[in-house]
Amino acid sequence: MAPFKFQRPKWIPRWLNIPLVLVIAFVITLAFFGDNNYMMTSKFRSQINELKSQIKNNQDSAAAYDAKVRQLKTDNESLERLVREQYGMKRTNEEVYITDIP
Repeated sequence: MAPFKFQRPKWIPRWLNIPLVLVIAFVITLAFFGDNNYMMTSKFRSQINELKSQIKNNQDSAAAYDAKVRQLKTDNESLERLVREQYGMKRTNEEVYITDIP
């Protein structure tokens, strides 16, 4: 009895074999269906970029607040002006008139 001989169909190219198909299928499975697939990676990359921009904005505002605090600690006139305007404080011997005129 002759051994079984597999004949490749004519529409399958000669260079295409089963191990190559398995490797390609494995790579496609990892790229699109695994835990670290392409969609998740791109989503995480966009989140990282968004968080970096938020960090930059927060650092800029923190620097502005630090400059304001430094100014208030060193300049007594600006501290007094801030207290009078925002908190309505006054000295003991003066009168303050508040108007709603813009």
